[in-house]
Amino acid sequence: MTDTITLSGFVATAPRHLVTGEGLPITSFRLASTQRRYDRRTGEWVDGETNWYTVTGFRQLALHTAASVAKGDRVIVTGRLRIRDWSSGERSGTTIEVEAEALGHDLAWGTAVFTRATSSTALRPPDAPPRASAASPPPTADPLALAEDADVEAAVPAHPSAPPAAAGVRAPSP
Repeated sequence: MTDTITLSGFVATAPRHLVTGEGLPITSFRLASTQRRYDRRTGEWVDGETNWYTVTGFRQLALHTAASVAKGDRVIVTGRLRIRDWSSGERSGTTIEVEAEALGHDLAWGTAVFTRATSSTALRPPDAPPRASAASPPPTADPLALAEDADVEAAVPAHPSAPPAAAGVRAPSP
């Protein structure tokens, strides 16, 4: 049985990215999560114990994590929790692992600029059906998905300081 967990903390090690011999991208790092509480008696914030987790992402999430996350970043992770006991000679311990399903920067500690991935087909399994053509967009109410399928820029600015795109205007091809 696996449990889903959401954690917030900071990236304690540089993310390690690798690609297996079968072509599976994997990115992992150690996450430190410290509970903080306000001590009314002293009027200061006090750190509690730190919990340590190994966070691992696969496929597209692994690629995006390797490109977006660095040691020291504050992040929020949601994923499947696995607790494993281990022993090696005279030493033994417990490893707590999280197989990430979603991961992003914790905006309570800073700002971020999101860049939507341009190719959702890069890691499509070989047996997956091809994507629908622009002539017959999939049934969806998501304007960003329709814009991506039709190869036009959505009417949502890419950045808060960018002007919105005019309706019906194609983005220039790179």
